[in-house]
Order: sequence, then C-alpha cells, then structure tokens
Amino acid sequence: MTSSLTFRDIGLIYPGRGRSEPDVPVLDRINLSLRSGEFVVVIGRSGSGKTSLLNIAAGFQRPTSGAVLVDGVAIDGPGIDRAVVFQDDALYPWLTAADNIAFPLKLAGVARQERQATVRDLLAQVGLEGYGERRIWELSGGMRQRVGIARALASKPRFLLLDEPLGALDALTRTRLQLFLLHIWRTSHAGALLITHSIEEALLLATRIVVLSANPGRISTVVETGFGLEILAGATPQAIRRTKPFRDLYDELTNLIEGSDPEELAA
Repeated sequence: MTSSLTFRDIGLIYPGRGRSEPDVPVLDRINLSLRSGEFVVVIGRSGSGKTSLLNIAAGFQRPTSGAVLVDGVAIDGPGIDRAVVFQDDALYPWLTAADNIAFPLKLAGVARQERQATVRDLLAQVGLEGYGERRIWELSGGMRQRVGIARALASKPRFLLLDEPLGALDALTRTRLQLFLLHIWRTSHAGALLITHSIEEALLLATRIVVLSANPGRISTVVETGFGLEILAGATPQAIRRTKPFRDLYDELTNLIEGSDPEELAA
C-alpha cells in the first residue's frame, strides 16, 4: 500500500519574547508531498527552517498555520507511522543495543518472544549481528547510528524522518553510512525525509531535492534526481561524483543556496 505524507500550507511563527521584540517567521506556505518509496532531501542555508519542518512532520511541534497529513488524515502529535532518527543517536546508554531496539516494541506491548525475533532480524538488517548484547558506550558512532535506525524501523513506520543523522560522523564513516541508508530505504519500502547541510549527500541519496530559501523558509526549488538509484544499481559514489551531470547539478544547487540571500552574503 502506498502512503503519503503531506505538508499543506505550513506556516510557523515564533512569538517575540516581549512586547518590544517582533514575532519571527520561520516557515511560510510550505506545500510538499512525500510518498512511499521516495527519498526526499531538504537542504538550505541556516535560517531556512529545515529542522523545524521535520519536527512538525514528526508531531513534535505544531505549526502556526496549515497541517501535516498522513494518508489524508491530519496528525495531532507523534505516531508510529513516522519514525525519527536524530544526529545525536538518542539511545539509552544503560541498555544494550538489542534492548534499545526492542524498547518501542515493549512499549507497544509486543510479546517478549516476538520482540526478540524482531530484534534479531533488525540487527542482521543493519549489519550488527553479534552486537546485540553490547552496551551503547561500547559501540562506535557509526554503529550507534545503525542501532538508532534499527530502533526506528522496529515499529515498521510508513515514513523515516532523518535529521542530519550522519552529520557528526567522520568522512569515511559518513560515506559508508550513506550507502547503508540507501539500502535500508530500499528494503524498508518506507518514504524517507532527510534534512542535511551537505549538497553532495543530498545528491547521492535523494530521488527529489527540496531547496528552502531562508528567513522565512520557503520552497524555492524542487529538483528530481536519480544518482542514488544508480548507486543501488551498482555504480560507485566515487564514479557518480566524477560525472558531468553530478558536477553540474552540484554547482546549480550551490548557486541556488548561496544566492538565496544576497544581503547575508554581503554582511
């Protein structure tokens, strides 16, 4: 079954702290739809409201205007149909990797035997067989993010919401985890919404790139891409980066983002 996640006329305004401070518009008239099997990446300079948009999709924050709908029904908070993966892995350090993955299943009342079977499958899916009994502090940063993604997948969400999940990793680990994210997205059949500051990462992963302008955040450009699908078909990221279409689109997106606020550039 194909599901949809829709932003309908989303606006967000932060009220001023006092009578002398004006309200701060963060997002303005965001209209966007994401379906199962799509990998949509949102990029934009600081102040474009990228993380606020993801928090609204997750149900962590209410928009000032508009609504987010899943399959045509407005959300009123977090739900198991939308799983969030943060830059900070947000795992419980006193639990093992397996217990972290099992935690949402336990909250949902899933029987112990079924939880254990699901956790075994997810550990294998994210390449961490044999690591289930490790404490979180015994795992590398890349391993911890894999555990976080496995925990997000445990409830079989319709959509994965990814807030800079690879931003704190070193370059080599980040490249490996980008490939991992592509494979997880394909096998999960979920829709993915990723927030990133990296144009290269957006190009390597997305089926569609949404560029937000800043102050307030508005959709300025939407670009269809297919480099991630080429990687899944066997191309290497290194070879993709060397192609003229990749370089041209990288330059185009760079110019769009850097040219979105001339006053800021001149400051």
